Amino acid sequence: MSRVGAKPINLPKGVDVKINVNEIAVKGPKGEFKWGFPAEINVVSEGGVLQVKRESDTKQHKALHGTARSIISNMITGVHDGYERVLDITGIGYKAQVQGKKLLMTLGYSHPVEYTLPEGMTAQVDPKQTKITLKGSDKQLIGQVAANIRAFRPPDIYKGKGIRYAGEYIKLKAGKVGKK
Repeated sequence: MSRVGAKPINLPKGVDVKINVNEIAVKGPKGEFKWGFPAEINVVSEGGVLQVKRESDTKQHKALHGTARSIISNMITGVHDGYERVLDITGIGYKAQVQGKKLLMTLGYSHPVEYTLPEGMTAQVDPKQTKITLKGSDKQLIGQVAANIRAFRPPDIYKGKGIRYAGEYIKLKAGKVGKK
């Protein structure tokens, strides 16, 4: 039995779940999601607890079992609590600012980099303009947006400049050694 798929999902107060044949709809204070799960997976609601079950023990069904349970759990957490991802900007003159739904970043290029945030997502920048906090209810979307922003200027392995995830450690390499 899948260890992840076998775990029950507790429903917090304020979250409504509706299960149709192969679709689950989750609604909460921070938004709502719909997801069509595979036909080989069954979702059962019993007294404030969701249980994800599979038809057989084939390799594909085992993989779908854990994945489906994780996606449903992330949907419930997203509509109840939401998610956040923090990015750090390191480098002299590197900074970011929010203007409406746009994130403007100065990253050492000849032009400012502009990124439009998708619907359902907000960004905040600290007063020093070196820390971006992304907030939203969709875990996958937050991770993708953070990766897109990081890709504008990934951390340099020689100087450490660039955009990195909070807590990400970059091992710096030594530079070239001159001739003697």
